Amino acid sequence: MAGKKPNVLFILTDDQGIWSMGCYGNSEIQTPNLDKLAKQGVRFDNFFCTSPVCSPARASLLTGKIPSQHGILDYLSGGNGGASQATIEFLKDHRGYTDILAEEGYTCGLSGKWHLGDGGHPQKGFSFWYAHQKGGGPYYNAPMFRNGQKIEEKGYITDVITDEAISFIDREKNKEQPFYLSVHYTAPHSPCINCHPKKYTDLYEDCPFETCPQGEAHPWAKTEVIAGYQKPRESLIGYFAAVTAMDDNVGRILKKLEEENLMEDTLIIFSSDNGFNCGHHGIWGKGNGTFPLNMYDSSVKVPLIMCHKGHIPENHVCDEMHSGYDFMPTLLDYLGYTVCHVGLAAGLFVDFLADRYKFIQCHIVFNFHSRLVGDRLVIDHGRSIDSDCDGVDLSVNRTGIYDVLAAVVHIQGSIFDIRSQINQKVIGNVLV
Repeated sequence: MAGKKPNVLFILTDDQGIWSMGCYGNSEIQTPNLDKLAKQGVRFDNFFCTSPVCSPARASLLTGKIPSQHGILDYLSGGNGGASQATIEFLKDHRGYTDILAEEGYTCGLSGKWHLGDGGHPQKGFSFWYAHQKGGGPYYNAPMFRNGQKIEEKGYITDVITDEAISFIDREKNKEQPFYLSVHYTAPHSPCINCHPKKYTDLYEDCPFETCPQGEAHPWAKTEVIAGYQKPRESLIGYFAAVTAMDDNVGRILKKLEEENLMEDTLIIFSSDNGFNCGHHGIWGKGNGTFPLNMYDSSVKVPLIMCHKGHIPENHVCDEMHSGYDFMPTLLDYLGYTVCHVGLAAGLFVDFLADRYKFIQCHIVFNFHSRLVGDRLVIDHGRSIDSDCDGVDLSVNRTGIYDVLAAVVHIQGSIFDIRSQINQKVIGNVLV
């Protein structure tokens, strides 16, 4: 890209299933700002997280490596630096794309969820830093780090994350060098009930929630973990309200970019760290919402929208299958930086050359580890990545949408054929 590099705004949500947006076929949820953004750019209909759990998925987005490479194998319940936790910088020895952007002159800012260790100190090239003390937290009175100091944020955290993001834009908007801004909402992560402003929960008081069919709990479900099993309607109201509140705040940021005439100068990306089930398949939760782990599309499939006015085609839908570990090299390639692929599982899924684009078919890998069941892998196009972990050998080959050719889980000598678990019911354009 000739001339000044574009700014980058990366909005990342927490536990947001691809089914939970209007532009992805959900007629009940209200996401007008994200729906508009999708019409202004490219919507990816088959984008997969690298792990159905937040910390490893986020680390893969940042580094271009799968979890068994970067070493964050589950959500980080310690090491985040706040709330009496130790301080551990888990990615200290791994290079992230923000390291490269900072070296190339970008000013990098983070507002919201980090959850990759040592949340109290800027790292990976960031200089502006507003982050959670524990990785996540409640929607009110959230323990946060601001300027390295521990604080308790009294306001609704989705609003405050946006306030901090807008203050960063105000600070950087007239400077010579471009900015990179991560806006990482904790929404719509649990808790769901009695956690959101009434103006949002009121929107769903009469909603039939036909897009989230409830039924018997899945036989592998952890029914004691999430309130959705006992109070499904209240939980659905809260989840939908959290998404709409987040969408409102995305609208605030987009309005700010428009007011400052920055839309043509800013690449805007929206995604989520992993998917989520709100009763889909009898599950409340994500991949680790069951034991054994599940790999339903609603757990591993996430939204992805890319928009850059005047540069990326508008109102386009990409149906090809892509993965979160390709995010880092694709972003850097788009910005004109050469990426060394040695040691990376990643490849490019978008090629913007001479202001034209093509989508490159790539293999899909997502990977999850736990102390009990080891690594899980999904491989597309027959390409495999070796894993030395004991406990689980899970492989899936797909040649097209919902074409599952093989899926078996080996646990403690038993084999579960999860082909029989696939529910072919479709709502909108999303398999649920």
